[in-house]
Amino acid sequence: MARPWQRHYDYGVPTTVRYPRIPVHELVNIPANSHAAKPAVVYMGTKLSYWDLRNEIVRFANALSGMGIKKGDRVGLHLPNCPQYIIAYYGALSIGAIVVNMNPLYTPSELLHIVDNTGLTTLVTADVSIEAVRALCQQIDIPRVIVTSVYDYAGGQRQEKPTNLDMEEGWLHFLDIIIGSTDTRRPKVDVTAADPALIQFTGGTTGIPKGAILTHGNIVSAAFQSSLWGDPITGRTAYARRSVFCALPFFHIYGNIVAMNWAMLNCATQVLVPRFNIDEVMMLISIFDNITFFPFVPTMLTAIVNHPKAEELELSRRFALFNSGGAPMPLELIDRVKEMGFFYNEGWGMTESTSLGFANPVLGLKKAGSIGVPFPDTDVRVVDIEEGIEDVDIGEPGELIVKSPLVMRGYWNDDEKTADQIRDGWLYTGDIVVRDEDDYFHIVDRKKDMIIAGGYNIYPREIDEVLYQHPKIKAAVSVGVPHKYRGETVKAFVVLKDGQKATKAEIIAFCREKLAPYKSPKLVEFRDSLPQSSIGKVLRKVLREEEIAKQKQDRP
Repeated sequence: MARPWQRHYDYGVPTTVRYPRIPVHELVNIPANSHAAKPAVVYMGTKLSYWDLRNEIVRFANALSGMGIKKGDRVGLHLPNCPQYIIAYYGALSIGAIVVNMNPLYTPSELLHIVDNTGLTTLVTADVSIEAVRALCQQIDIPRVIVTSVYDYAGGQRQEKPTNLDMEEGWLHFLDIIIGSTDTRRPKVDVTAADPALIQFTGGTTGIPKGAILTHGNIVSAAFQSSLWGDPITGRTAYARRSVFCALPFFHIYGNIVAMNWAMLNCATQVLVPRFNIDEVMMLISIFDNITFFPFVPTMLTAIVNHPKAEELELSRRFALFNSGGAPMPLELIDRVKEMGFFYNEGWGMTESTSLGFANPVLGLKKAGSIGVPFPDTDVRVVDIEEGIEDVDIGEPGELIVKSPLVMRGYWNDDEKTADQIRDGWLYTGDIVVRDEDDYFHIVDRKKDMIIAGGYNIYPREIDEVLYQHPKIKAAVSVGVPHKYRGETVKAFVVLKDGQKATKAEIIAFCREKLAPYKSPKLVEFRDSLPQSSIGKVLRKVLREEEIAKQKQDRP
């Protein structure tokens, strides 16, 4: 297919890439062999070299193999950004296991579906999530649970002995495994680029999470594309000095690719941020004179550039390149970034496309509100919304479909949804876009009702199902409504049963017991009825449009 958008690529960005046919964990050997003494991670006062990190990874891999974990087994990672995540991730992949990412904020009921669906044989979790895992294990059997403290690699070095974590009988301590494994020979497991590496759960309008199967080839291709796209700026920093600010969580595909795997390919030091607390983040930024790359969601950068210490830290001097994803950058944030003199770009991707797909050039033409142009080796069509067959004209809205080395293999244990999402090799994204006369693409709507709040994908049907569990609620629906800081926020529209009374705080508290905080409604509105179609379907879009109109009226 013709790819006319490639005329917009920055100098040096290739139109096609010869991807090495290697498994993901081979990326670790690039910095470990070429920059062995360089710090791989900076975490809570500890600097772990690439040589030492690789040894920890290999020791953990051999320990897992000694426990009987074999190629194809699923290993769940339920961790914040910390050295243990990196070690467990590449260690599991080294023996051909499939990593299953899980948000450490998930409740037991949210974890249950993932564990049951994937048939996890091993779960690696942290002390901060231990109570949720304890409750989970009362509902489903997990053969091996490995627990670590977030302080196991803090304070200047890896701790010499495990801390008491009040673990259940039979659970294993991460440090016991590492200390007890002395075999630093690389595992002899044949892992190919076509093998599955990661099951990354996403969602949909049904509210039932789906596990996207991403292969080793998908992830390696994404790491190369991400690196090459930013190379006009990041390539000007010598490998010995490259670094990446890892505020995006590794359990999310965006952070996994453009922070952690990007770092391996670029021999970059990873500055790990286990949680985004703005004052702690600003203090951490102040320690470093220069950070090569900072991928973020817009809410993160908004908090940083508006912080009282932003001006004195001279942020544009400290960061070489910003990359925005997860949600569109508000126009006022774009203006602020330009005023401060940052190099930045923003784009579009989804779990099913290994986080990447489109981006605005780093140096070239940027169009505010546009997702930019397709990445190398990406074919794109904009097709009619109803049937998804005929291409629409330039300037006309249609569904975006893509074909590239980044497209997932399919959904775990769900051939029906795989066949619906991938047709003849084309990934049907569900996003409605317009292609303009310059071959830039603009998202104008979603076929799905997904909410994007603070960079997190939230699926309203999942929230609806929790709302309906409340004994006082007769009908309810959740909607994403515009929010200046988070992009969107969750609002619940509720109809109470006859004779019942409830407060907004009560509804929100009920949801927070069953959902991760970022999914729980922030706003609640009680109504006598909800708008419905002729067949009784609640019209979510009508409620969103009403809310947008109301916000416009309230503006001064």
